[in-house]
Parts: sequence; C-alpha cells; structure tokens
Amino acid sequence: MAIARSLQTIPDFALSPRIDQVGVEERAVRFTTRSIKKETKLNGLKLVLNMIDLTTLEGKDTDGKVKQLCYKAIHPHDAVPGLPTVAAICVYPSMVKTAKKALKGSGVKCASVATAFPSGQAPKDVKIRDTKYAVNEGADEVDMVISRGKFHAGEYNFVFDEIAAIKEACGDARLKVILETGELGTFDKVRRASDIAMHAGADFIKTSTGKIQPAATMPVTLVMLEAIRDFYYKTGKRIGMKPAGGISKSKLALHYLVMVKEVLGEDWLNNEWFRFGASSLANDVLMQIVKEQTGVYQSANYFSVD
Repeated sequence: MAIARSLQTIPDFALSPRIDQVGVEERAVRFTTRSIKKETKLNGLKLVLNMIDLTTLEGKDTDGKVKQLCYKAIHPHDAVPGLPTVAAICVYPSMVKTAKKALKGSGVKCASVATAFPSGQAPKDVKIRDTKYAVNEGADEVDMVISRGKFHAGEYNFVFDEIAAIKEACGDARLKVILETGELGTFDKVRRASDIAMHAGADFIKTSTGKIQPAATMPVTLVMLEAIRDFYYKTGKRIGMKPAGGISKSKLALHYLVMVKEVLGEDWLNNEWFRFGASSLANDVLMQIVKEQTGVYQSANYFSVD
C-alpha cells in the first residue's frame, strides 16, 4: 500500500511508457505503402494545402515579404479556382501586426513563434513577455519552444511549469509546443516530452523549429500521435499535432494523412487538429493538383516563390 500511495504523487508524464523503436519504425514504413489515386488523391492534396502553416522565420523578413506570403495564403494559385486557403501564416512577433492586417477577413489564422525561438534560451519572464507581445499584436496561435537544456538535464517539472505559464500568457490564443525532436535522441524522450507538454496545457504538440536536422520524421510523428491518442482516451481532451520541417513533397504529406487517420481517426483530419509546418510543400502540392486536374505538370516558374 505504501508503494501505491507514493505512485499517486508521481505526475502522469513521469510514467510515460517505453517505446519499441523497431516496432515504431516498421509501422511508420507501412503507412507509405498505401495507394491513393484519382479523386481521393485530389481531395487529399487539397486537404494538405488547407493544413499548411505557411512560414517565414528569417532575420531578413520584411513587411513586404510577409504581405506577399499572406496573399499567397489566401490565393494559393489564382490560375486554379476553388482552392482552399492554407491554415495559417507563421511569423516572428514583430511581424504579427502586418500579417494580421493582411489576413483580415480571410479566415487564415495568424501564428507567431515566441519564447526565444528557436533556442528557447531565455529567462521565463522574457518568454512570458514575448508571448504576451505576440498575442497583444493579434496572434491567434503561439508556437513556443520548450527549454531544451532543462529537459536534457532531467528538470521535467521546470519544463512543465514553464509551458503552463506560457499557456496562461496566451489567453485565448492556442498554444503549440515545439519539442525539437531531432535533439531528443530517443523515442522514449519524445514520448515523455509529448506527455509533459499535453499535461501542461498544450493545444498542439509540434516536432521541430525547422532550424536543425533531423526535423519531422514519420516515426517521431507516430510516437507523438500515439501519445495524443492515449491522452485523449485518458482525459477526453483532444490535442492537435504539427510535424514541421523536412516535409516538402506532397506524396510524403499524403502518407502523413494516412498515418493520422489510422492512429487518431477522421476527427483529426482537419486543420483544427492537424497542421504541416512548411513553405516549400505548398508549391509541390499545387503542382500536383494541377497535374491531377489537367494531366500535365506546370513548371515551378508558374508558382510564386514563398
């Protein structure tokens, strides 16, 4: 009985299950064997487009560049009628006001990175101010980076408390928590980081900043999707998923949709609960849509540069 009582005091994330690496990798490969053709493929491509967070996170970002990206978010390819918009534009906090104005009335969300992106190396009060600034400028969503050094040092309660504080600072904005999975090293750590983020209040869990390699991979995303599934079964709370970085081809994006459907079900197959963090992916999807509709590929020169 003493052991049982002591276990009740251990946070759920500290009891994250061990992950079978071989099993995860083999299952992830199987998702790439599904055949998607004709109308189903076209519908899938349009769904992928509608799930993209079109992103520019460079030191050389300007108001003009952000406005151009916002136009593309609303009008992905004017030569093809009936295309959906992307899900969101993701920019630095200093560019939120520009993006928000350009997106007005479109339904496209304005997301902002925060918390000393991409390193996460800043004091908590600085991260909170960074978050509040982005939200006050109009951000609908905040993409935060966990304190990666603290996580690697095993200071999980610190990571939990910081995520909870940032969630509170977000107010009504949705919070995506970036784990930077390419640094975590093992699937066990990916699962633990996912559980910490969800228990601390994340609305989404996200693989990567896109600034290091490897970024998103199918096996890592599978581990995170299974964490979301288990969290939903336990709490009834739905959490979103955002693989980011390294997904530039529509064929790969369709494999991700297959994986989402088979692990979480169709309820997650919309941009409310699943996103792609990408920019170059959009043009490849557009090229494939034109191919499906006309039977011929257009040159990449016919599509705007993100």
